[in-house]
Amino acid sequence: MRPLLLSLALIVSTSAQERPLPDFQTFAAEVKRHLATDNERQSGYVFTERRVEQKVNSKGRVTDESVKVYEVYPGLPDEDDRYRRLIEENGRPTPPATLAKQDAERRKKAEAYARAQVKASERQKNAREQDKARQEYSAAVEDVFRVYDIQMVRREVVDGVTTILATLSPKPNVKPLTDDGKVMKHFKAKAWVSESDFELVRAEIEAIDDLSFGLGLLARVHRGTVATYQRRKVNGETWLPAEVTWTASARVLLVRRLRLRGISEFSNYRRYTVDTATDIGAPR
Repeated sequence: MRPLLLSLALIVSTSAQERPLPDFQTFAAEVKRHLATDNERQSGYVFTERRVEQKVNSKGRVTDESVKVYEVYPGLPDEDDRYRRLIEENGRPTPPATLAKQDAERRKKAEAYARAQVKASERQKNAREQDKARQEYSAAVEDVFRVYDIQMVRREVVDGVTTILATLSPKPNVKPLTDDGKVMKHFKAKAWVSESDFELVRAEIEAIDDLSFGLGLLARVHRGTVATYQRRKVNGETWLPAEVTWTASARVLLVRRLRLRGISEFSNYRRYTVDTATDIGAPR
């Protein structure tokens, strides 16, 4: 029975590869249309994030580990990040008093924002800032297709989803138009995109040379730094982050060499509503 199943799987796989890949320009245009920031995608959801960060010695042994679990809520429109409610650290639940204080400060900030929105000038200011952020993101997306030589390779099934695997290699002598584009030139990537939904399902990113931050005085990420990014379709409607992993070798203050790795797992997505908002800090 097993040889028969294996033969059938091989036939199906072979026939799938025999189908011509989609037209690149048409496919790329649809992918562009479906791209959105994770902040934008997650803004309608409350979810759980489990974040593990490790320090590793030269022999690959973990010398230090931090594990934090957050309940994550949408941020206010004038914030760059979401509201992360630390509920557990290294296996220990956050004390109720600490959570209550944190939630009270959050409610105070939300109420101050709501009062400010009574003024038309504040609403207009927020609208301008959001519009600027959208324009900057669109420009960065255009830089992806400007900076990289993108090659569609083959079909692959990822978590049961038929995807198109593409490689992204920085083009020589290309001048990016955005700060994000300047960073892209230091990385190569592989991307798996859903053939039916045109959504990014998985990505693997690797630094191809050293990259300095803080004018080289604070940290330097070395060639070989890698990261993976995975999405899944939630409730059959929206593709949302599922897992991010990374490894890095960095030199802090150009003196101390650190080997780091980490993983962030996202789960328990649920739609954000007014009722959800009032649940922050509620007894469990």
